[in-house]
Amino acid sequence: MTAILPTAQSTEIFYPSSDGEPLAETYDHLYAILTTLEVLKQYLAPRQATVLADQFLYYSQGFPKLRVAPDVMVIFDVAPGGRDNYKIWEEGQVPVVVFEMTSKGTQEQDQGLKKTLYELMEVKEYWQFDPRGEWIEEKLRGYRLRGEIYEQITDSRSEPLQLRLAVEGKIIGFYREDTGEKLLIPDELVQALQEAEERAEIERQRAEIERQQREEAQQQLALMENLLARYRDRFGNLPDS
Repeated sequence: MTAILPTAQSTEIFYPSSDGEPLAETYDHLYAILTTLEVLKQYLAPRQATVLADQFLYYSQGFPKLRVAPDVMVIFDVAPGGRDNYKIWEEGQVPVVVFEMTSKGTQEQDQGLKKTLYELMEVKEYWQFDPRGEWIEEKLRGYRLRGEIYEQITDSRSEPLQLRLAVEGKIIGFYREDTGEKLLIPDELVQALQEAEERAEIERQRAEIERQQREEAQQQLALMENLLARYRDRFGNLPDS
């Protein structure tokens, strides 16, 4: 499905990339958006896919007011990289997964209009994450398209992404299904890099100490051989014991 409504051809229509509204309602929502964006970008980097955050998604050519701005959306089988906005009729693909960082103030829209719109667009999975637990007690709730209707996800798995999702404080944790490995958020990546550098430095120092010890042992052996040679020159071979 590339558009919900019939398309109208026009080369004069302007499709804005911003409406001047803030990116997120609170810092908690912003942090959840940005960490989700960065984690999924790194995870999908080798693939022909893109991950966009708070970009206008236009779903009907010729009607620039027919748009939605998912907090995070994942699209497969398109060129990687960012866009100022996303037009379904140009890209040829609808998002496969959408995340909305929801709150009590956006509950009605996220659970009503957006949920219905994503169903009509045939977005395979729709996830709502409430970082403050204002209306979703478990904080994370997902829906998967079965036929034409969303059914609530009960196993915290994203089938298209092949990831397991978990609530970790005020962000979503992502784990690979094949290895169980956690996808690190930027802060964790920095920490992991620092720890790797510290381990590398410890190994370098250990290798340097071992090198010095080998050199000292070789020097002592050479000294002993030199003393033994001088003794033989002066007194002959050592007597048998």
